[in-house]
Amino acid sequence: IAPELAQASTQPEANGHLKHLVVFDLADALPQSANGSIDTTGWPPVWQQWLPVRHALPQAAGVQTHRWDDLMAQAHAPQDVPCTGADLALLPYTSGTTGAAKGCMHTHATLMHNVLAAAPWLDMRAGDAVLVAVPMFHITGLVIGMLAAIRHGCKLVLLPRWDRKQAAQAIEAHRVTHWPNIPTMVMDLLGDANLQAHDLSSLRYIGGGGAAMPDAVAAELEATFGLKYVEGYGLTETAAPTHTNPRQAPRRHCLGIPYIGTQARIIDPGTLQELPTNEVGEIVVRGPQVFKGYWQQPKATADAFIELDGQTYFRTGDLGRVDEDGYFYMADRLKRMINASGFKVWPAEVEALLHRHPAVQEACVIATRDGYRGESVKAVIVLRDSHKGSVTEEQVVAWAREHMAVYKYPRTVEFADALPRNASGKLMWRTLQAQQDAQDAPAPAAG
Repeated sequence: IAPELAQASTQPEANGHLKHLVVFDLADALPQSANGSIDTTGWPPVWQQWLPVRHALPQAAGVQTHRWDDLMAQAHAPQDVPCTGADLALLPYTSGTTGAAKGCMHTHATLMHNVLAAAPWLDMRAGDAVLVAVPMFHITGLVIGMLAAIRHGCKLVLLPRWDRKQAAQAIEAHRVTHWPNIPTMVMDLLGDANLQAHDLSSLRYIGGGGAAMPDAVAAELEATFGLKYVEGYGLTETAAPTHTNPRQAPRRHCLGIPYIGTQARIIDPGTLQELPTNEVGEIVVRGPQVFKGYWQQPKATADAFIELDGQTYFRTGDLGRVDEDGYFYMADRLKRMINASGFKVWPAEVEALLHRHPAVQEACVIATRDGYRGESVKAVIVLRDSHKGSVTEEQVVAWAREHMAVYKYPRTVEFADALPRNASGKLMWRTLQAQQDAQDAPAPAAG
């Protein structure tokens, strides 16, 4: 950073307004020919439409904008910026899958805990190669994909946007050893009919979180490539993992055990009392990676923490249970439950069962209004390429009726080309639910 910018960054104006903005284009980092052009041969069409583009500098009143290349050309020596582990380092925003996004106050210490813990837990060594296919503005891509890889001397193999063919080629070409991801990426990769043509034998770790890994998909991954999917759990508020499965003993459809230096409990969300083994309640956690609160939202911060036995725990808002061995399992988000004739239906459980159907690549379960049952279960499904046109929605409903409890199986199935996702790749079930609610809303009275 140029000296005048370094000074500005440590001495903010009293009004807190942004004074300097440093920008760059992704095209600046791509190999270029002598005439400045970028070879896009072999790129997916969607990459060609945006990746090589150079944009004009943004304009904003009272803000000086600077191109990164222009600052680097000045060859300034960077200055030391004094800071401690307790200083604010980052404001990542929650994905907003359950409400409005909120800025999470992370310090250097909360970020570095999971960065350092990645080496022993994920077997991350100097010289390894990490495929970063999740965006680095997302907490997993930032902490486990980028920061941990840099800290432990690994090569980063970057995909600007998820593409299963490019991912398979990158793993083979760069002998990728670690691939942190979200389960939907694995589902998509396994849906590629030409996947067997690629050598994925260099992978030592493949895992992630953000959604449950269905048993059927994990079994296919292990049967096809001999890889066990190492599932974990964490939130933007916890700088990625609070739980993960031991690599030597991972369990399917399981969050794992608490991460290094982390404590977790299951409580009744109403009474806030700790629950016994195998009873479903809210997951609460405490550890060095837990954030310091929501930016400029004191009430939301106060609501996010509770005191248990004199210690402060963060309320995740997720339902789960812990077994006799200390492994944690997800039930679902507190706000996602479907009430069908008084029976509680957790969409994640139904989705996991649907993935056992050979035609199902992805599934999202939502609620429909039902005049008799109150709510009914509906599944929006993406079919595997190999089964498109040969399976009907009615056949999937019939299969589900045979394989699920009568109150759980989807009364309605709808096929879709893709499911809506946010920029970090997480399934936006709320979007589908809102669309369904609009369909179910009673028509306005005439006149």
